[in-house]
Amino acid sequence: MTLAKSLNSLARIVAACLAIAVIQGCATRQESNESLVPMFQGQRVWNGVTVTPEGRVFVSYPQADSAGMQVAELDAQGRPYPFPDASWNGPQTWAPGTVGSGYVHVNALRVGPDGKLWIVDAGAPGMGQPAVKGGARLFRFDPQTRQLLQTYDLAAAVHPYSYVDDVRFNGNHAYLTDAGAPGLIVLDLRTGATRRVLDNNNATTAMRPLRADGRAVLDPKGQPVRVHADQLEVSPDGQWLYFQPASGPMARVATRWLNDPAVSEKEIASHVELAWADTPSTGGTAIDAQGNLYTTDTDKRRILRITPQGKISTLIQDDRLVWADALWIDRDGYLWIPASQLNLTPGFNDGRMQVRYPVWIYKLRTQARPSPLDHP
Repeated sequence: MTLAKSLNSLARIVAACLAIAVIQGCATRQESNESLVPMFQGQRVWNGVTVTPEGRVFVSYPQADSAGMQVAELDAQGRPYPFPDASWNGPQTWAPGTVGSGYVHVNALRVGPDGKLWIVDAGAPGMGQPAVKGGARLFRFDPQTRQLLQTYDLAAAVHPYSYVDDVRFNGNHAYLTDAGAPGLIVLDLRTGATRRVLDNNNATTAMRPLRADGRAVLDPKGQPVRVHADQLEVSPDGQWLYFQPASGPMARVATRWLNDPAVSEKEIASHVELAWADTPSTGGTAIDAQGNLYTTDTDKRRILRITPQGKISTLIQDDRLVWADALWIDRDGYLWIPASQLNLTPGFNDGRMQVRYPVWIYKLRTQARPSPLDHP
């Protein structure tokens, strides 16, 4: 075969591959020319990071590799200090059926548009375990004084095997996902009233396998892990809620249907755009001021960008992004990325512990700016 023919054959192969990539909705070429910036390393698995406008850094630990601190503030050297104090993070102060002071199981945290630190207590000691009565709560702390300002009790909107996963804000409302018993929770921040919507709906239920690093994610019994409604984001104008099970795909619904208590469950379900974006297995998401969504791909160690029109592209792909989890966009346009290695912990790894310490938090320079619904 001549050189010209070889080059023509290669060109056809490349063109075919690119065509397949376009059909699948995700370009193979990464967009970012920036490199990951290592920020902090630790000897525990962390699954969330959030940064105040003053630059204070808070992290959450899902207890996936060991028990201990659940929420910490990191100093400049990355040393963790329990937040708000050691007593909240101490030995369990609850027993089955009762809740004392302190956390049951923190699963998410973020600085809200009011500048306060909001912490989600899943309310169950682990995924697939019975929820602790009164354990599902949303806490609002003052990060400056470390004082608890408010507790929202989510008991009226959870099921016996609920695992409240994450939260986003939209004016007087907050939305939370339930990864244990598929559904969404709508919280009125003024009154504390809660409503459960899209209960066991296809959009909130894990309908396909969760994957990481090219294989299915298995629990200690060798069964596929199902993480129901998990990631969620609100469009910067507050008009849309995007949400999905951890294994995708991503759906969306207009928030006006969620915010009105008079709208029936059937009516809400009729307005859901199921599979709005065919996202892969995902650890975490973020959204910027332009409405672009950022989702991690746990199967291919990359971060995708999804435009408001649903076009998917690869922002960055890096072998260090082992189960990149909950993302955060700061005021300087950096995307913060905890590489949690959650898929190497026993609960997600067929009972085997294979985390390679230290566990890192990276950040990536982008042109993005945070959504006004995420920052004060």
